[in-house]
Amino acid sequence: MLFAPLDWGMGHTTRCIPLIRYLQSAGHNITFAGNDAQCALIERNLQIETIYLEGYNITYSKRGSTFSAHLLLQIPKILRTIKKEKQWLDKLLSVRQFDGVISDNRYGMYSAGIPSVIMTHQLRIQTGWGNPADSLLQRLHYRFLNNFSERWIVDVPVNGLAGQLSLPAHIPSYSYYIGLLSQLRKPENAAEGSALLILLSGPEPQRTILADLLWKQTHKHTGKVIFIEGNAGKTRKEIPAHITWYAQVNSTMLQQLAEQAAMVICRSGYSTIMDIARLNKKAILIPTPGQTEQEYLGNYLYRKNFFLTSPQKGFNLAHALDAASTFSFNLTCADNEFFRFIPVVDAWLSRF
Repeated sequence: MLFAPLDWGMGHTTRCIPLIRYLQSAGHNITFAGNDAQCALIERNLQIETIYLEGYNITYSKRGSTFSAHLLLQIPKILRTIKKEKQWLDKLLSVRQFDGVISDNRYGMYSAGIPSVIMTHQLRIQTGWGNPADSLLQRLHYRFLNNFSERWIVDVPVNGLAGQLSLPAHIPSYSYYIGLLSQLRKPENAAEGSALLILLSGPEPQRTILADLLWKQTHKHTGKVIFIEGNAGKTRKEIPAHITWYAQVNSTMLQQLAEQAAMVICRSGYSTIMDIARLNKKAILIPTPGQTEQEYLGNYLYRKNFFLTSPQKGFNLAHALDAASTFSFNLTCADNEFFRFIPVVDAWLSRF
């Protein structure tokens, strides 16, 4: 089996982990294709073969301008990359034999010769420009999705975490909701922790901007803080006694640290949201400025009373924690929502 996730955010890599583990347990050999950072993450967590695949190399605005507008200028580069990854896959398949391909939002990773699946939680992409633009982009998006034999939607069809992103009025044929995917497991100890967990992820330069903002404010926090920077190349000096700081951690370490948390502060990236939901933790979401998907998810989950959401601009840790003390945090995800993928994967495997 060949896995290839999108490289715009490491969340596409981490949410592949439960699927890979399940396929391994069923006796399948897995090869993972991704850029250097993605391969390094997988190698920290799994014992499987990794091969280099060039990423889309999307750039992001430091000013936090609308992500869709910034992305629009990069469409020619994206289309070239899709063409190149299709050629890369065809060349690979001429010398290697794979039973199937599972792509997480990499649109060139399909082949007519073997079963090819694409995973996504965004069928209705939010452009930030209104319904006409959203509908136009959806039609273009479906053209790419229809190159695959199946579409696996990473959400549940009722009261899901992705809102209208995963629940458009029309979905393509041979599309299946595979539930929620998390690299983490349900805690064995149901007791609530006491620490404040800062869990950072997402694209630069906004990740570092938020990290520096929160780093200053956590110095004034009186309780225990676990600070996961999400940047392997970062160092911090003069770390206060109440802060335990990590540049990066693997899924095993993240599990142990997250179970100690009473509150999580993180981006509203979809994979991070699924991880927090898996642990049944309270969270304050800070959407990446200009990223319309994260802004939509943050607002949607706030309106559902699932998580508290706060903008990055003017963020004040003390005020946010005070608001969280009276917020309802009504999210409860049934355990089977994280295993919904199993019958879908089994049915796909049976058709080989």
